[in-house]
Amino acid sequence: MSIDRTNPRNPSYEVDALFVDRWSPRSFIGGSLTDAEVNALLEAAHWAPSCMNEQPWRFWVARTEDARTRFLTTLVERNQLWARRASLLLYIGARKNFGTSKSANRQAMFDTGAAWMSLALQARRLGLYAHGMAGFDRDKAYALTGASPDDIEIIAAIAVGRRGDPEALSEDQRKRESPSMRKGIEEVVKEL
Repeated sequence: MSIDRTNPRNPSYEVDALFVDRWSPRSFIGGSLTDAEVNALLEAAHWAPSCMNEQPWRFWVARTEDARTRFLTTLVERNQLWARRASLLLYIGARKNFGTSKSANRQAMFDTGAAWMSLALQARRLGLYAHGMAGFDRDKAYALTGASPDDIEIIAAIAVGRRGDPEALSEDQRKRESPSMRKGIEEVVKEL
């Protein structure tokens, strides 16, 4: 893994650099990922923990130029502008019900978030970056993926690739092209 030396983040407590180094750039250089890289990303997500080992996450992967072009049409315009240079585009969704009992799986979103984080951390381990997006047209995403909204909640779009030159971004995007800081741990953790 190559550490991002431009990252100004400093954790309050000692943690593995992988956690601090993970962030979501918009500038990518394009080009293809190898089969081994794509497989490693999906394999990492596959090993995420889940309630009753249900593994509710589902991924739809756009690797080819044609698939990425079709995928881009489902994103809002501001995301299309930068995501077009990503090497890999994915949708991640969660199955709403347990497979065996068919009862509602209230933990599906939580578990699918764990799969996303596993993919994002594996991306950094490979020297890549992953950027999750909420800015997409849900109807178009369901049409593209063929997923049923009755069965699957499409949660996010994801762009993956090698980081590019921020100068390739619009001025507005360049202003936001740095790791975001975090709230103090005391703001998000409360002792009982």
